Amino acid sequence: MIRRTLAATPIHPAARAVASTWWGRGVLLVAVVLLLEHARPLLLPVTIAIVFTFVLSTPVRALQRAGVSEYVGAGVVIVAVLGAAVLVLALVAAPAAAWWARAPLIVHELVEALQRWRDALFPYATPAQLIRAPAAAATDPLGERLASEGWTFTRLAIGETISFALSASATVILLYFLLASERWLVARTMAVVRRPRTRALILAGVRQAQRDIGRFIATMSLVNVALGIATGLALWAIGLPNPVLWGTTAAVLAFIPYLGPLLITLLLLLAGSVTFGTGWEMLGPPAAFLVLHGIEANFLSPMIMGHRLQVRPVFVFLAVMVWGWLWGIAGAFLAVPLLLGLRAVCKRTRTLRVLCHYLDGD
Repeated sequence: MIRRTLAATPIHPAARAVASTWWGRGVLLVAVVLLLEHARPLLLPVTIAIVFTFVLSTPVRALQRAGVSEYVGAGVVIVAVLGAAVLVLALVAAPAAAWWARAPLIVHELVEALQRWRDALFPYATPAQLIRAPAAAATDPLGERLASEGWTFTRLAIGETISFALSASATVILLYFLLASERWLVARTMAVVRRPRTRALILAGVRQAQRDIGRFIATMSLVNVALGIATGLALWAIGLPNPVLWGTTAAVLAFIPYLGPLLITLLLLLAGSVTFGTGWEMLGPPAAFLVLHGIEANFLSPMIMGHRLQVRPVFVFLAVMVWGWLWGIAGAFLAVPLLLGLRAVCKRTRTLRVLCHYLDGD
């Protein structure tokens, strides 16, 4: 009887419309995620160029006010940024090449260190393990696998290098055109929008996103450079080889919230184990970085950035996870700037304004 009553109850048209609307939004969200994942070779350079346009448009406009043409100013700014990047690469090229040349020896030393840790944790071996030990030492499966897969790894590295070079070239060219025509693009976009209120909201949102993203990247660059210099000096005092390489690595990976410092800590732990062995000395490099990162994260960054650029940590972590899953390391770098842009849009969109209550910092 109850089943017949429920079956005979008609569904209200408003409830059906709401259900269909949520269903359509869910399908649209899945489609957008699949598009972002499969269109990564196209969308990633475009997104990087747009984010850096927000950052570098301010000096281009300053040069234009000084009488420099937009196209000349965009070229000057891009050449200056590329020159700084080349200088950093020149500083770390020799130490990185030295570590790359030592890669087989480092892998062998890490395997030996793991075996020593295993022996220290599990000192007693069964008779079967003692019988198999000489045979395992004679075969050395790790060495054979490294030798057999060396050509495959080299071929993949060459392919990835060529792909990265093409993508980087496309990003730089697109960034130049966006910087040179940034004012024209904004003016044409405003001309398309007919309602004055909507036009004002869009323009205010774009300028707010430019200010927030530019200020965040500029501030993080200064903070991370200071962190990298302090890390390099601390590692030099400890005695870890190539402190310039590790300081630069710390400064670059620190742009990825949470995951970047974790990765730096693991790398320094491995470097310490290779350099100092498995004693307490190997904990010196990661401990020094963690102390410096704690000072930076808890005192320096909050004091410099202030309340305006703060975002809820849980959403920062989720953004890093989502964009890192979609676009890898580059997506993790772009996670926070994209989140700041989303917050600027939500503040000026009535249906999305509720998200600001979750995204805004304390």
